[in-house]
Amino acid sequence: MFGAIGVPEIMILLLLVLILFGPKQIPELARGIGKGLNELKRATNEVKQEFKLDDFDKPSKPDF
Repeated sequence: MFGAIGVPEIMILLLLVLILFGPKQIPELARGIGKGLNELKRATNEVKQEFKLDDFDKPSKPDF
């Protein structure tokens, strides 16, 4: 099946990352990726919270 990533493909990618960045920069690279993902998660949660607050600000319709 096209597009499926298996173990051999992951191993090749890890080997390429090791060759391109070297063993000393990999922890720094992983730390940067982790911080970026954490910031994305925080921003996503803030947007979700804003939408929840907006729902409470709207007046509800009367049940006539």
